[in-house]
Amino acid sequence: MAKGQERLVEELRAQQTQVSDLQSRLSEQQSMLLAQQQDVLEQQRRTQQLLEQVKAQFGLLQDSLNQLSLRAAHAEMGAHTLGSKGQERPPAHESYAVHKVDMEASVMDVGRPLLGCPACTADEYCDFSGERPHCERCTVCPPGFFLVAQCSTHDDRICQDRDECLEITNLCGEQNQCLNTPGGFRCQGMSEREGAAGHCGHGYYYSSHLQECQACSDCDHSPVSVACSAVRDTVCSTSPATEGASGGSGHLSLSWAGNVVLPPSESAHGHAFPSMQLMIQARGEGCGGELVACDGGQLRVRQHGLVWADYNLALRHGCRSFVQACLRLNSSGADGGVADRAQQDEGRDLSGVRVEQREGRALQSASVSAASALEAGQTLGLLLRSASHHCSAAPAGEQLHLHAGSAPPLSLLWLSHDTGAVAMTAQAVASAHYHTNYRPTFRVTSVSDPYVLALTHDERGVRFAESGSLRFVLQQAVYSMGQTCVSEGFTLLAYVSRNGSSAEVARASRHGVHYRDTSVSLSAAATVHAGDALSFEILAPAQCNVRYFGDGSGISMLSLLWVPRATSASLAAGVSPKGLPSGAVRNRALHFHQTSARAEPLEVSGAQDAHPQRDLLFHRAGSASVAMELRLIHSCSLLRLTLHRRAYGESAAGAKNEPLAQQVAGQMPEGSQWANVALRASFQVHNGTAVFVTVDCVHGRINQIAHESGSSSMSVLWVAA
Repeated sequence: MAKGQERLVEELRAQQTQVSDLQSRLSEQQSMLLAQQQDVLEQQRRTQQLLEQVKAQFGLLQDSLNQLSLRAAHAEMGAHTLGSKGQERPPAHESYAVHKVDMEASVMDVGRPLLGCPACTADEYCDFSGERPHCERCTVCPPGFFLVAQCSTHDDRICQDRDECLEITNLCGEQNQCLNTPGGFRCQGMSEREGAAGHCGHGYYYSSHLQECQACSDCDHSPVSVACSAVRDTVCSTSPATEGASGGSGHLSLSWAGNVVLPPSESAHGHAFPSMQLMIQARGEGCGGELVACDGGQLRVRQHGLVWADYNLALRHGCRSFVQACLRLNSSGADGGVADRAQQDEGRDLSGVRVEQREGRALQSASVSAASALEAGQTLGLLLRSASHHCSAAPAGEQLHLHAGSAPPLSLLWLSHDTGAVAMTAQAVASAHYHTNYRPTFRVTSVSDPYVLALTHDERGVRFAESGSLRFVLQQAVYSMGQTCVSEGFTLLAYVSRNGSSAEVARASRHGVHYRDTSVSLSAAATVHAGDALSFEILAPAQCNVRYFGDGSGISMLSLLWVPRATSASLAAGVSPKGLPSGAVRNRALHFHQTSARAEPLEVSGAQDAHPQRDLLFHRAGSASVAMELRLIHSCSLLRLTLHRRAYGESAAGAKNEPLAQQVAGQMPEGSQWANVALRASFQVHNGTAVFVTVDCVHGRINQIAHESGSSSMSVLWVAA
């Protein structure tokens, strides 16, 4: 037994010695392979340089031969012309003369250099693969590739994939196998959580789509909008000039923004009110460029397409009942005075919202939105209407006051028909009885494509025949009775039904009134699939009796704008409970967390991180339409909700911010528990554009901001440029 054990130990030692020798030989062979690979790459580089020199010499030689061939052909043709006057040349000699002419040359090319490119720039090369030589931009080596040969006069740049598994020792650890992939590598068994923890290493990020590590992109002298993180690639800012600013033909989407003011004082009394046209003005010089033109306080559309309009209204009035703000579409922009335009019979109201009288005449906020398909020459106008003539009897200067903020209150989103978008408006049907909880029914007033958008069988919702992104608004007029209407208010919910189940997509709240007319409104963006249905429900508290109205004035209207998924995307985000501003708040930014599925063109910056972010980041150029709803308790005499856009190429710290839209509200209604402020706007975006929302409280404090599901939220519709 002892001798057998000794022999076994000796054999094991001999095998260990053999294994050690094999490992040393294997490492030597790997070193030799690396050295041979470097030699091969060096030989390839030298061979490429020699090939470039040979191609250049061959090109010069071919040009010389072509010139000689052309001269010989000219001489032959000249001799043929002279000889034909005296005698006829043999047919065989004529065939030879034609053969001498370059068959690739056209008639216009005779006498000119046949081969060659015009003067190419430093980052271009001459491409001979097509019918004619032309300059092509040199290829840029993608992330994870290294340069093998530089771009030359006749050849493109040559790039080769890095083999991270071979270059970096123990990249995936001893237990995980490393697999090289184009632009990155894959570690067997690596999870997304490990990738988020930074296991890919410096200069790489974990791609959840490819489920592997990829090299971070280099912005190549362009500004970095968002740096590379463990789970996201670098986001580079692209100059608006390179992506195409708004304007020019061939755009899928455009946006416009302007101011709204009261007409001159002499027109604000008498017969001009209770129906008054507000004056739409451009910001700065000119008005709208190729999209719209200002015409007597209205906007005349210059291009046919589909338009989504948003107007953020901050109003103080002394009317006994309510003031109704309306977006009106006229079939033509006939000339006339302000009063004449307001009394035109042609056209129709697209949408409207009511602003009731408030004790103490505090400043009130409201937003009115609408969608419509327009033809060139049609006009859009804004009207204010009162329920009676009592506003006209008020002393001068005490009837109406529109608050002018630091950002344009009116914005338009225009979509070309090439996007495949569809617009629809539907009138809500009036209810015959008082209700608490209520599901409105509709009748269609206009639709640009009834195949894509149609009412459901019970006429309580809209059914979609194809998948796409949606922006919608419902504005419903109500008359309420009961003190609980004031204290608790109304809640308007939107649902998307799919395969027999319903999911809430948005909600908005509104404080109620006692024995008064008012309106509730909800606007949001969402993603829908083929066969989905959109429906609504209005919730009122117990002991609050409500009548729901619908008429032809546009006060109770549903507007929808549907865009195919190929050219659009949508995003929804909620206000984060972390770091909510409270107390004496001055221009504090709100933080959001993304609640919808990931959309490639846009995201809440750092949505994959654990901490909420303030920025909404766009990765592609286009137009965006934002709807924001904030629910809070405050004692501010003036509350401002502002949407900002960070200047191009600037970092978040110390950047000059541009206000895109603003909504202003006064003190909370007496007896109510909560107040609500809604902000809506459309604007242009570029790759790397970042927007965020701030809250400003003047003379007071913010006590609480609601952050429960859907109570304070933001939704965005993006359409490609």
